Amino acid sequence: MAETSAQRVLSFWFETLGAKQWFAKDARLDRHIGDRFAALHEAARANELWAWRESPQGRLAEILLLDQFSRNLHRDRPQAFAQDPQALALAQVAVAQGADRHLEIAQRAFLYMPYMHSESLVIHDEALRLFTQPGLEENLKFERRHHEIIARFGRYPHRNAILGRSSTPDEQAFLTRPGSSF
Repeated sequence: MAETSAQRVLSFWFETLGAKQWFAKDARLDRHIGDRFAALHEAARANELWAWRESPQGRLAEILLLDQFSRNLHRDRPQAFAQDPQALALAQVAVAQGADRHLEIAQRAFLYMPYMHSESLVIHDEALRLFTQPGLEENLKFERRHHEIIARFGRYPHRNAILGRSSTPDEQAFLTRPGSSF
């Protein structure tokens, strides 16, 4: 049986790559993702992959394209975050319909990742609940850090320069601390 495009996305993310590569800044990997998945990313951005939403795995693949792959394809540019609202909306529907319960725990973490990327405290309150599930303890530690930043600043200060936002003196001081950026 031929591998579908959604399966290619999932295989690449969960089998070819590993945890160290998921969050690393790697220009070579960014180019590879662009060469291999830019057309699918554009189709997801244009809402052309709606048929993928028929399965939990397809939903996850679409969310990965919009949330994670956007960050690789558009690293250090505003477009890296441009699909966050769309990815979050898809994740919210998936959770509301229970699609997350049909995914392996590592996959579930990435279905929830758009919640963590949000700059809304209301969304982070829900993220804390989602990441409290057994098996997601490591993700919960990161969500707590993200939640603290959003509770304090109402946004991610490390995105300010990329998004053309002015940083407050408190944000500037925060950004000088080790580990202030993700």
